[in-house]
Amino acid sequence: MRIDVFTIFPDMVSGFAGQSLLGRATAKGLLDVRIHDLREHTTDVHRTVDDSPFGGGAGMVLRPEPIYASVEAVDPPRPLFLLGPGGRRLDQAMAQELANSGGFSLLCGRYEGVDDRVRTDLCDGELSIGDYVLGGGEVASMVVLEAVGRLVPGVMGNSASAGDESFSDGLLEYPQFTKPAEFRGMDVPEVLRSGDHGRIARWRRVRALERTLASRPDLIEARGGLSEDEQALLADPDLQA
Repeated sequence: MRIDVFTIFPDMVSGFAGQSLLGRATAKGLLDVRIHDLREHTTDVHRTVDDSPFGGGAGMVLRPEPIYASVEAVDPPRPLFLLGPGGRRLDQAMAQELANSGGFSLLCGRYEGVDDRVRTDLCDGELSIGDYVLGGGEVASMVVLEAVGRLVPGVMGNSASAGDESFSDGLLEYPQFTKPAEFRGMDVPEVLRSGDHGRIARWRRVRALERTLASRPDLIEARGGLSEDEQALLADPDLQA
């Protein structure tokens, strides 16, 4: 899967993309992450990528020329998303959609943003990672790379891992434990040491439901509430903590 990122700070993104899971996936040929420096397509000695906005105002705006030139030179996979507040908010469902898409591209804004002709004519849409302000799109691009890249088939060592994680089924993930079985007076639940995989699966489902109800009831509401089977699991005395 190919993902192209356009930015004026390529080292920020390439350093992240070359580490851990993403780096290993790239080495294996499962991911093809290409980082493009917008400054390489400037035409002046100072490699200027921004200018003051027409009409006045604080801050600077990324100019359209180097962005258009960079994208046209690369002909990246589409859609090309501008990372900004006006787009669809990234969630697990969208991450899965992008992982199934075969490829896409990201444009990192900076300063006060990009010339609006870039947004309306060059880009295919916007993508947001949340309602807060960042200094630029680089950190947002890393979030997208991490969320999407790990869902590409073969990237995660255990293909079942992604299906068990928070948000994959509209629920928060169940609690996890590892060795030692007893630590400072706190014991790992007996069921997880029982070897009864069916009972373990039911216990984990109940814990995920309980955790989501307590911390993120909005996720339960978005799923249309609890099913009859889920209500029965929560009421089962054999599955209580």
